[in-house]
Amino acid sequence: MSAVPLRNNKAAASAVRTVTVLGATGSIGDSTMDLLRGARDRFRVEALTANGNVQGLAKLAREFNVRFAAVADPSKLSELKEALAGTRIECGAGESAIIEAAARPADWVMAAVSGAAGLKPALAAVDRGATVALANKECLVCAGDFFMQRALKAGACILPADSEHNALFQALSSGNREELVRVIITASGGPFRTWAPADIEQATLAQALKHPNWSMGQKITIDSASMMNKGLEVIEASYLFALAPDQIDVLVHPQSIIHGMVEFSDRSVVAQLGTPDMRIPIAHCLGWPDRIVGPSAKLDLAKIGQLTFEAPDFERFPGLRLAYESLRTGRGATTVYNAANEVAVAAFIAGKIKFGAIARLVEATLNDWTKSGDLAPLTSADDAISVDHNARNRAASLLPQIALKAS
Repeated sequence: MSAVPLRNNKAAASAVRTVTVLGATGSIGDSTMDLLRGARDRFRVEALTANGNVQGLAKLAREFNVRFAAVADPSKLSELKEALAGTRIECGAGESAIIEAAARPADWVMAAVSGAAGLKPALAAVDRGATVALANKECLVCAGDFFMQRALKAGACILPADSEHNALFQALSSGNREELVRVIITASGGPFRTWAPADIEQATLAQALKHPNWSMGQKITIDSASMMNKGLEVIEASYLFALAPDQIDVLVHPQSIIHGMVEFSDRSVVAQLGTPDMRIPIAHCLGWPDRIVGPSAKLDLAKIGQLTFEAPDFERFPGLRLAYESLRTGRGATTVYNAANEVAVAAFIAGKIKFGAIARLVEATLNDWTKSGDLAPLTSADDAISVDHNARNRAASLLPQIALKAS
């Protein structure tokens, strides 16, 4: 059994679904709120959270007349209370308030708090058996085994909100689990798909942020340029759908129209297509097991003209290779992979390392961690957070020597 419903079986949907959005002011949250805005007769918003954008949070809380609003930064509680003065909206601040928002009685929760900080709130929603639309990679990359076990035990339903995993989820409904051969995650290839390795090494921040298809936050855009993001998605797919690494392939597809494919035993390959708009997978999660009317552009294949594909280049983009290696290693290695990458990306943004050094720092951290004998199964959120914290420290300590090394 799986906490992800691999067969899209119909279930009775309530007339009005209550919704909580964790990370309402981020890019995923913004897309979610846009969809909710267009379907007010079908959804009522229970709670909203934000990291530090108090004014954005308050504006949304007022617009949707929510019952609870929380900001992650505890120093901003008074500002939030002032922004919501004259309303009946309850306020909170700090980690406990974000967890409280997730634990409140909403049927459906968007888990879009980025980083390891999103793990405990997502688990709070999981533990009460909610339907959780998962947009936080760290929940699975850092804690995939026990996160999915907790979801299964609590009877929670995990719906993948990321475009690639949502595509796989939709395609998987075309067959039975025992008929599955492999899944194929597509990748745009990012801005450096055709660049020579020496040029990728020297790429600037401005160049890394010029994604050809998607409009995303800074961190995820850089991850796309390095293909670390695709590595994270491979790890996520393994935990979400209980797949071995060898059952997950990556295919570079520059047009970003096909988001994922599933091959079955009869060699049929089922694909999900759509314009590159995050509102499409989020709308699928919002309406599931039904579908809602979405505002995204209609797919016009005749206008697009052609769809092309390439094998991924593991030498040009070593971050993808490292993801498979960490997944095969297990015992916290994927947590280390993610933590080291976050340190490396922050260092690149700050101008401390070259773009090509991102993958080198991740590899050095993984190698150092493995040699130290610190690998062990993770059995709790605290385990995952501890490994994440220690791996960040390890990566930070290795940063100076990596910065000095030539490519």
